[in-house]
Amino acid sequence: MKTLFRLMLIACLVLPFAACKKAEAPKAEKPAVAMPTDPANKQAWMDYMGDIVTRNMDGVSNPNPYAYLLPAESAADFQDQYDSLLDKAKSDVARGIIAGNMLAYGGPSSAKMADLVVAAFTGVQPGTMKGVKVLFIGAAADNDRVKAAVEPAGVTYVFVEAK
Repeated sequence: MKTLFRLMLIACLVLPFAACKKAEAPKAEKPAVAMPTDPANKQAWMDYMGDIVTRNMDGVSNPNPYAYLLPAESAADFQDQYDSLLDKAKSDVARGIIAGNMLAYGGPSSAKMADLVVAAFTGVQPGTMKGVKVLFIGAAADNDRVKAAVEPAGVTYVFVEAK
């Protein structure tokens, strides 16, 4: 009787742990979203940028990054949208971004987006944005000047070549 009781007690203690060790099916990684070929297709650019942001969220605790998507330069109201996005980017950076957040910049015009990032970070005090990740999606030719503009703030800079 004691032996039966002990076996039942052991089974009761072991079964919950055994149930937790179910073999998990390996997660299949989604294929990367291809860079849009049409610079005017805003939805395609949003999907592309969203995919890259999602793949670079490691080290970011806020699930809602600050995302800045610049439209194609051929858009009728491009300058108005650029000015509006620049004001927002400057305001966000000047207000202060706390650690655990991400700032993501991208769009069909890498050079103009690089101009926007450089302008937004002008005047930021060195070391004031430690723990913040800055993701720039653009052309390799713009990488160095964006990096030079944002790194003094103490951010973790990540560059993803748009291709």
